[in-house]
Amino acid sequence: MEQRGAGVGLTGFASMPPVKATRPSAEELEVLLRIRAVLAGNPFALLTGAGLSTDSGIPDYRGPGSPPRSPMTYQEFIKDEANRQRYWARNHIGWSHLRHADPNQGHHAAAELERRGYLTGLITQNVDRLHEDAGSTNVVDLHGRYDQVVCLQCRRTYSRRLLAGVLEELNPDFLSRAAESGLVEIAPDADATVEDQALISSFVVAVCPACGGTLKPDFVYFGENVPKERVERSYRMVDDAGALVVAGSSLTVMSGLRFVRHAAKDGKPVIIINRGETRGDDKATIKLDAGVSESLTWLAAELPPL
Repeated sequence: MEQRGAGVGLTGFASMPPVKATRPSAEELEVLLRIRAVLAGNPFALLTGAGLSTDSGIPDYRGPGSPPRSPMTYQEFIKDEANRQRYWARNHIGWSHLRHADPNQGHHAAAELERRGYLTGLITQNVDRLHEDAGSTNVVDLHGRYDQVVCLQCRRTYSRRLLAGVLEELNPDFLSRAAESGLVEIAPDADATVEDQALISSFVVAVCPACGGTLKPDFVYFGENVPKERVERSYRMVDDAGALVVAGSSLTVMSGLRFVRHAAKDGKPVIIINRGETRGDDKATIKLDAGVSESLTWLAAELPPL
């Protein structure tokens, strides 16, 4: 199995570092103690977003200080061959960066909470698979996974790692040229911003080896629906929980916000941990504006045994 850099690999949770409490500020500690009081002995569902993976070097879409981003929509990808060329050129660069990302303490804290029986399930809006790398097992990858691609014609799926080899054969000097251009910025979801249009136009796109069809990363684009079975499984996790904790999501898109509204409608506590405002703040029982990884690490260390 492929290892990610020098860190934890896909099956590396046996070497998970111990979870230690951090030292929050006095204001943060006051809110964390309130959260602990709500969650103590009360299994909860955990919904995570891009803010949890920023400590692993993966940019987010809407966090404080993030530049404006315009991700390609599903409709743009489908209708235009030039758009697909641009997307796959950028994805080839972004994937080469994302595959070396390691889980951070927040991912390990989530895995520890699951191990201790505190989670009814983990719903993540991230496609980076870092929760699984850290050892979480009961996970809904709500928006899919970056490490697979799917053919839109025959529906076969392939490893993104395998496709990378094909793309490197088709574009042998592309990554080195991209690095030399100095006009590349890593973006969320295995994407990259590339300003060298000549570089983009030179990129050769791979097709499905079985049918010659169009390949697409196996995650949900903007303008595309989350598969029904993932939504239903996520609702069950929330229904089985005594509370819902949101960590690192602005809740801008309905795919995550729906679970906040569902929990609030059922009268369950909703706890939101995020730097900056979220679309679900009006439904929050407790809102903590603080670092996500640090807060989850504190909770994993400080919640009493069930």
